Amino acid sequence: MAPGATQADRAADVGAVVARLRGLVTALPAQDGVAAFATAYLTVTEALAGHLAAGGYFKNPDGVARLDVLFAGRFLDALTARRPPACWRPLLQLRLHPGVLPVQFALCGMNAHIEHDLPLAVVDACTLLGCSPEELSGDFHRVNDLLAQVEEEVRDRLMPVVDGELAVAEPLLHLLSAWSIERARDAAWASAATLWELRDRPDAYRVAAEALDDATGLVCRCLLTPLGALGALGTG
Repeated sequence: MAPGATQADRAADVGAVVARLRGLVTALPAQDGVAAFATAYLTVTEALAGHLAAGGYFKNPDGVARLDVLFAGRFLDALTARRPPACWRPLLQLRLHPGVLPVQFALCGMNAHIEHDLPLAVVDACTLLGCSPEELSGDFHRVNDLLAQVEEEVRDRLMPVVDGELAVAEPLLHLLSAWSIERARDAAWASAATLWELRDRPDAYRVAAEALDDATGLVCRCLLTPLGALGALGTG
């Protein structure tokens, strides 16, 4: 995003991300776990693009547009990377596992993208814009509000219908209740602030970023615990 970009420029840049996500969703089979996450992510990005086009929602629309492009790029790059970040490997490795439910794939992707990609994208955006994370904090939380809305929609849309047999679904409910988007968002902001303070210490920054990647990947792998026969129930 060039300095002094117009509202139309911002909408076009984010629109290009929307187009790439739409193409990805269209190209993938419905049972692909990457498609489950990409569909949810597309909804967030479309909402963000709409707010940028309308104006008035974000205090720093240039910063939000830059952050969105960098943020999306980390997910899209992971799909074709020879060695993806550790946080994305569980989803990419298990994306067609029949014992993992679509809601698990979607929330796993949200965890990887929010807890790992978002802090790094904040640092990159602030570096390019010449501002501190604190200057983007208000809009950061506005973007998070969009993420929270979609997370709720994902749970409602993709949770399986078990026809009154709650006990069958209990392993899934237990697993998913262990992940909270509120905690993920808070952790992302704390990580962004920490990495920003380490930006002039390359070795410390690298160690912290690698630890963040590994820790996020561990949670992602737990979220994709196969639930056996429950995975065949589908969604309602």
